[in-house]
Amino acid sequence: MSQVGVRALRSAALLTSGALAVSVLAGCSSGDEGGRARAVPADIAAAARADVADGGTLRWAVDALPATLNAFQADADAATARVAGAVLPALFTLDERGRPQPNPNYLESAEIIEREPRQVVRYRLNQQAVWSDGREIGAADFVAQWQALRGRDSAYWTARNAGYERIEKIERGADDLEVRVTFAKRYADWKSLFTPLYPKEVTGSPTAFNDGARTRLPKSAGPFRMKAVDAKAGTLTLVRDPRWWGEPAKLERLVLRAVPRAGRAKALTTKAVDVADVDASLAARVDRAVREGKAGAPGSPAPGSPAPRSAAPGGAAPSGAAPDGPAPAPAPDAKAPSDALKSWATAHGSDEAKAAAARAARLRDRQAAAAYEAEQQALRGYVVRRTLEPAFTQLALNGESGPLADERVRRAVARALDRRELARTVLAPVGLPAEPLGSHLALAGQDAYADSSGALGDQDTEEALSLLADAGFTPEGARASAAPKEGTKAGAEGSGAPSKAPSGTPSGSAAGTPAGAASPAAAPAASPRAGAGAGATAVDMPSDEGLYIVGDPQPADDPWTGTYVLAPAPAAAVHSRLVLGQARAVTSALTAPDTAAAPDTTDTTDTTAGRSAAPAGSAGPGRPADDPKPPRAVGAAGDTEPDTGTAAGDPPAPQQPKAQGGAPGAYAPAGTAAPSGGKAPSPAAGAPVGPLGKDGQPLTLRFVLPSGPGSESLRAVGEKIVAMLDRVGVRTEISKVPDASFFKDHIASGDYDLALYSWPGTAFPATDGRPIYAKPEPATDGSLLVEQNYTRVGTDHIDQLFERAAAELDEKAARDLVRQADARIWAAAGSIPLFQRPELVAVKKNVVNAGAFGFATPRYENIGFAAPKKK
Repeated sequence: MSQVGVRALRSAALLTSGALAVSVLAGCSSGDEGGRARAVPADIAAAARADVADGGTLRWAVDALPATLNAFQADADAATARVAGAVLPALFTLDERGRPQPNPNYLESAEIIEREPRQVVRYRLNQQAVWSDGREIGAADFVAQWQALRGRDSAYWTARNAGYERIEKIERGADDLEVRVTFAKRYADWKSLFTPLYPKEVTGSPTAFNDGARTRLPKSAGPFRMKAVDAKAGTLTLVRDPRWWGEPAKLERLVLRAVPRAGRAKALTTKAVDVADVDASLAARVDRAVREGKAGAPGSPAPGSPAPRSAAPGGAAPSGAAPDGPAPAPAPDAKAPSDALKSWATAHGSDEAKAAAARAARLRDRQAAAAYEAEQQALRGYVVRRTLEPAFTQLALNGESGPLADERVRRAVARALDRRELARTVLAPVGLPAEPLGSHLALAGQDAYADSSGALGDQDTEEALSLLADAGFTPEGARASAAPKEGTKAGAEGSGAPSKAPSGTPSGSAAGTPAGAASPAAAPAASPRAGAGAGATAVDMPSDEGLYIVGDPQPADDPWTGTYVLAPAPAAAVHSRLVLGQARAVTSALTAPDTAAAPDTTDTTDTTAGRSAAPAGSAGPGRPADDPKPPRAVGAAGDTEPDTGTAAGDPPAPQQPKAQGGAPGAYAPAGTAAPSGGKAPSPAAGAPVGPLGKDGQPLTLRFVLPSGPGSESLRAVGEKIVAMLDRVGVRTEISKVPDASFFKDHIASGDYDLALYSWPGTAFPATDGRPIYAKPEPATDGSLLVEQNYTRVGTDHIDQLFERAAAELDEKAARDLVRQADARIWAAAGSIPLFQRPELVAVKKNVVNAGAFGFATPRYENIGFAAPKKK
């Protein structure tokens, strides 16, 4: 994905349906860990320009025609970024690892020439770079864009001003090709600025900026230029620009065609598009058609394959049926039910009505077979290009109020999740590496990437129970017999969940892009959740006082090196040890074979409030007692390993995490090195913990998911999360909501406890990550100013680390600060990264240099159709 696309989409949060939609603590590792982390390369059928045919029209499916052509407005979307990347200057582009690289089509050089007393960047422009009217690209265009985006003139309707507000002045250099930019505050991410660069005719006045560039661009400077927009046909046409000074575009035309996600299958089967993003189910259909084509068409099995079976009322599968999809129509040479019926009617003298019905059935069968074969033939003309998209799906935990305002409960929820299993659910079926993501601020392969999840810890049922017990949630607290305190609210309302459980079954949709998410948003004062005052206090609690965070700067005379742990003060360490012992005792009591001593208070029904614990003698939650299948294990492999190497009565040594940043759940005095040792035993496999609660109120969390089309993968993830939380006694109420209201009415307003949505990755985490994880601040009207931090969880320390990283001009030091910020975000447990999203693109087999780009910026001038091979 281009730098233009990443920054445009980051402001939109990827929250609506259709897209499942953007490190340890840094002191432990200062090398280029991103280079060692495995990254999936782009899949674009790369070809040399000599092997690309000249001419042709490429039809590229987009969700909708762009609402605006101004990439800096709040309603800019992926189609806006696509147009801008093809027709406007990009001073820096991104490579496959998300690293900004100077674009020689526009720059001869760009560098910092002064650091003190002010940072000064000098741009040396390509002397051939001109706008479509022949005017040279120069300082006047830089000045106009800076003045429009710096945030001082409210007449400009801008989405954000990140970086531009730090500029003090822009001036012409030694000649017209040189531009000097002086910063009032140092800015590490200066390479993010002026991409795309608009002509001064667009940015020079509020009227032109707000309205003039929404539907047309007066000038362009790229390999393509705009030709026409046909709203009725749903197309936007770009044509080769004859004034382009770089290598000429191979295509004569590039047509963006509006095709909603629900219409992508039809667009492929009718060959209406050449390139289209697809979901996992449609990708599987294309893959299956290609496989069947190689093996032989339905009805014509490949040599050595079994003979085709006739379709029959009993449901026998016809030839060519794939085990992972619907069976195809009967083969034309098979004897269909209508043929059998007609034969019987002829032999036994049946009446004409039955004979007519038989003929009609036979015709329908033939039509179905023909339609299926036509679809298969069309799909065989495509191939699915796949990589990991520069975006990740997270579980968001709303820490404004309710149970999740307590950091211990948030951490317990996180420790209950098997993130590797969740990644496998989405990535393994599409043939991509199923690795959980270890960073909020960088993706695998990027220089800033390091796995900081160790600051929170891996899946650990017993540690989750310990944290919940420490927060006051116990099995006894959930029982109805426990009399609530005077004034305590009953039911879900008392636990911070809605008083009325919404109807519906667990479901979801791929997370996508909310309109207007770019600008800082204040949560409405009339939020269904608790008021802003409580939320503003809770988000920074408990205090960091007495904590040692791995990777924080240590005195130079500190001789200790190695891995450190997130550890509270010594008194808290003793307390946590006692709580861990209490949790172990509770676990043993709940999983003991003899349960007759305690009344059975578990609810055995399976409802939208989550799967409930199974009664004694049952095979597990949701299973009949006589189900022959064994119950699923409670935790990850190794949860049931015996505890060795500890004294009697002592808790077992915490497990050393693979991720750097501290042993999960380990407690020790400040400065203590992470211990090694075995993992504490967890409850018996298949034995979920009963519901937990406090003061007679069950611990219930409202899980909000969008309900639009293309939700299969996200629904599967949500259902697995529900089951994982149920195993530690946390109940969920899944609420399906329309896509149109998912972001505005639930995520932005704070009307949720748990939610799944995605953020795009970025090449500039210090700039783009700050508004997502900044500490919310109370606004003057009593609401909470959250910017893009929809979890409402943040700390002053995280804000300070972002500010320091944004001002650090030494790239290595800036990466270390970003990693420290990421570890703090993990420790706060407001959002839990799960996995990078799959990028699946159906592409005509003869299309080259296009497909699943990943982080890489498309080279539009090189995209085209493969040239015929010379004989």
